[in-house]
Amino acid sequence: MPANNLTAAWPQLAFEDLKGTLTTVQLWTQIIGKIRLIKTPWINHSWHVTLYVSARGLTTGSIPYEGGNFQIDMDFIAHELIVTTSNGETAKLGLYPRTVADFYKELFNKLDAMGIDVTIYAKPNEMDPAIPFAGDDIHKTYDAVRMNLYWQALVRINAVFTRFRAEFTGKCSPVHLFWGAFDLAVTRFSGREAPVHPGGAPNMPDRVMQEAYSHEVSSAGFWGGSEAFPHPAFYAYCYPTPADFGNQLVEPPEAFYSNEMGEFFLLYENVQRADDPEAMLLQFLRTTYIAAAKTGNWDDKLCCDLTEFEK
Repeated sequence: MPANNLTAAWPQLAFEDLKGTLTTVQLWTQIIGKIRLIKTPWINHSWHVTLYVSARGLTTGSIPYEGGNFQIDMDFIAHELIVTTSNGETAKLGLYPRTVADFYKELFNKLDAMGIDVTIYAKPNEMDPAIPFAGDDIHKTYDAVRMNLYWQALVRINAVFTRFRAEFTGKCSPVHLFWGAFDLAVTRFSGREAPVHPGGAPNMPDRVMQEAYSHEVSSAGFWGGSEAFPHPAFYAYCYPTPADFGNQLVEPPEAFYSNEMGEFFLLYENVQRADDPEAMLLQFLRTTYIAAAKTGNWDDKLCCDLTEFEK
């Protein structure tokens, strides 16, 4: 039987229903991600800052500290945040409609009580305006039902992204969630250096963006949408972007290229409504990678067929 064969229906997602909750949760994950960032040695392309989809929500994975290891988990079934340590301590705080400032204060009080000494840059990145966490009494929306549905979608997407990642033998990122833009992503590398990236993300040092794109990439991901683009969607892009990248034929037919963004997109609703959502998403991931590899002259030996190993 093929690995990661999910048969449960994919949940319906609507940006208008999700937007308040996603903004609040993104800010909460920025706090958590910055804790991981400051306590973990730098890993290329900022891979040390990301979160991962877990069996109950999102997790930092193990983080080193003076007392051993600790881990922070966001549970979107019980709707609580759990901090656990390798010496057996556990602390919890509830996920409910509460301000970012309140969440920030309680979390750091609990970390301090557990002997986890950490100081972060306490303002958001890649968001504008960047309200300091301790003073953010604006963002406080949390719809438990909607967040659970969004996480269920991430579980299914994570499985397909992991399958896609397994087909590549070159350098490839984990499947991970970047809290800057709150997108789940997987990135392949050609192995060649890239031109210096221009940067330009709001409230993000250019040097961070330049290190992230220091080598040629083909990247795909999932994003919950924005006011300017109010649709949960899959995306695919490459850096640098060859002039004819956007002219390549990709599948499924519902996929389209945005000249403004320089990326291919496929709306989540098209995948969710498909007879075989996993197959449709894999079509998009594979053909957009082919578009990047073809126009960028990537080594065609970097992909492999793992079908025989899955029988």
